[in-house]
Amino acid sequence: MKFGERLKILRKQVKLTQSQIAEKLDISQQAYASWERGVKKPTQENLIKIAQILNVTVDYLVGNSEEQSDEFDNIELLFRMNSKGLTEEEKIIFKKELIEFMRKRKKAFETRE
Repeated sequence: MKFGERLKILRKQVKLTQSQIAEKLDISQQAYASWERGVKKPTQENLIKIAQILNVTVDYLVGNSEEQSDEFDNIELLFRMNSKGLTEEEKIIFKKELIEFMRKRKKAFETRE
């Protein structure tokens, strides 16, 4: 499935119009429509925002994964949103720590049940 098709299907699933998503992204409806038609592609920053709005991973949104969510599907999203300005070495450390934190929190929640 092409990116534009997937984008349109996901938008309809969350019952939003092109105008509503465009407003959330602070872009024109026409610019958003061009993504659904496959004429243009959004920036990395807008991909992250769209994934948040549609509650899917960026990988699923762009077709790299057929899974809409998995155990740590939002780690990459959190990492990208919070790693700006870090060196490559700091990014590696931050990503490892983020994954470890998520595992510990999941384990803590599982033991509470």
